[in-house]
Amino acid sequence: ISKGRASKTLELKETGEIPSFRLFGIVDNQYRTTRILSPMSLAKLEGKMQSGSSFLLQNVVAANGEVKFAGAAVIKGKTKKLGGFFNEIEVEGLTWIIGKGKGGVVKSFDKQTGQLLIYEVESMKSRITPHINGKNISFNVKIESEGRLSENWITSGNAFENKFLKRVEKNTEKEIKRLVKNVVEKMQEEYEADVVGFGNRLKMENPKVWEKVKKNWDQTFSKVPITYNIEVTIKDYGASDSNK
Repeated sequence: ISKGRASKTLELKETGEIPSFRLFGIVDNQYRTTRILSPMSLAKLEGKMQSGSSFLLQNVVAANGEVKFAGAAVIKGKTKKLGGFFNEIEVEGLTWIIGKGKGGVVKSFDKQTGQLLIYEVESMKSRITPHINGKNISFNVKIESEGRLSENWITSGNAFENKFLKRVEKNTEKEIKRLVKNVVEKMQEEYEADVVGFGNRLKMENPKVWEKVKKNWDQTFSKVPITYNIEVTIKDYGASDSNK
């Protein structure tokens, strides 16, 4: 999706480059970043429209004669109209909830050493679990990731002591949780739209409950409590360490 005229967005400086090929090329970089969503095929799009589910479309912008992805658009399920936008940072949070990111980095700050920490994502997975207590619905989001520490911040030979690594893992977990909570708050409070599949999990695990709430699910979702469990494991680190 694009703000303004699509034809203007797809105009490129480079002559001879086909805009659609450029977009496919950007999608191929998904393994490098958590700011690119999985592509939405026409078949998937039709299914979303027919089901009345809210969903996301990657936002395409033109910058200095080049096409790039910048955030995502919210399409409301009931109205099938544009509900608003998430920025690039918020798309990172969405990617963690969906759990299908193929790469990217998470930056955090270590107060004890004063260092910027860069965690490189090698894998991620997410599970959304619904909980029913009488008429009350709640969800838990469990996110697991394995990755490595970037080497560019290393300043001492004892940097990879186990105690330090555990602290870095906790810092990274806190940052992922912050990204996720911020975007969920926006989904619930500003857009009142479930765009990442909480309703789908409820439908699969508690179909009887889903039948009762599906008609006004987005509105119900906006008031549902959500908890988070984040687990990060550092498996590797940059080659600058003298012991590696």
